[in-house]
Amino acid sequence: MKVSKISAVTLLVSNMKRSVDFYSKIPDFKIVYGGSEAQFTSFLIDNAVKSYLNLKLNKTHSTDFGRIIFYTDDVDELFAYMQDDKIISELGKFESKPEDAVWGERFFHVLDPDGYKLSFATPLGDE
Repeated sequence: MKVSKISAVTLLVSNMKRSVDFYSKIPDFKIVYGGSEAQFTSFLIDNAVKSYLNLKLNKTHSTDFGRIIFYTDDVDELFAYMQDDKIISELGKFESKPEDAVWGERFFHVLDPDGYKLSFATPLGDE
């Protein structure tokens, strides 16, 4: 018996429309349930293995839990896209530009509209 992956992460959000607007602009995040007016929304992160990001409307919550890390095939291209996208750059806040890390990833950090810490990373070298 083994645990093989995280199926989903659920974030408590204060404004569903603002959060849906932000996450729906990230490439390959597809709404599969709910939406801007819903109490609960699921995004399928489109890849070979199904993973979900869920949003649950809750006006009182803490964003101080850690960081969610998403892998992408080209972190620099994604950063440029997100930085140039008006909705993402108005609703989110970039904490860093892409940089190489000693642990073997190139990454950048961004905060979502509720202040959740997100990282987007590409493994360096042979993966």
